[in-house]
Formats: sequence, C-alpha cells, structure tokens
Amino acid sequence: TCVFGRGKWQLLDAIDKTGSLQAAAAALGISYRKAWGDLRKAEKALEVSLIERHRGGAAGGNSSLTEEGKRWQREYARFQNEVDAHLDKAFMRFQKRMGK
Repeated sequence: TCVFGRGKWQLLDAIDKTGSLQAAAAALGISYRKAWGDLRKAEKALEVSLIERHRGGAAGGNSSLTEEGKRWQREYARFQNEVDAHLDKAFMRFQKRMGK
C-alpha cells in the first residue's frame, strides 16, 4: 500500500504554507482529525517525523515541517514533475498515432 502520495504531499505543502495543521486541513477541505490521522499513519509507516507541533498559549499553536518532512515534500514534487513529463510525452505519441 502507498503510505505517501499526492494527498499527503498536498497536506505537507499546505502545512508549510499556512504554518498550521488545522489551517492546512481547512484549506484542503478535510477534517483536522483526518489530517492528523493520515500524518500519524504516514509517520509510523515511514518511521520518520514529518511535522513538529508547537502548542501555543494565547496566540495559539503552530505546526512546521521537520527536515525530513521538507525532504518528503520536495522529493515528491520532483517525482510528480517527472511523472507529468512522461505522461505528456506519452500523450503526444498517442495523439500522433491517432492522427491529431
């Protein structure tokens, strides 16, 4: 089974942009509980910590990516770019075969 894919990447990206797991979940239209559960499952399966949670006082807490979380975010984006490039080439070959 895939423990890290587009959904987890989007969640890490949103956490990186918003500085908050709660705000990231809201931006992606998923519950905080689902987001936290998904991250915990990924961290357990990958045996790494992807985010650091900082509990806050009056100003509230925040979340940030660990170095390992940043690495997974960066490398998944790189992987996705490679996949997209291959798909584009395959689609162009398909269009040629179809006379388009």
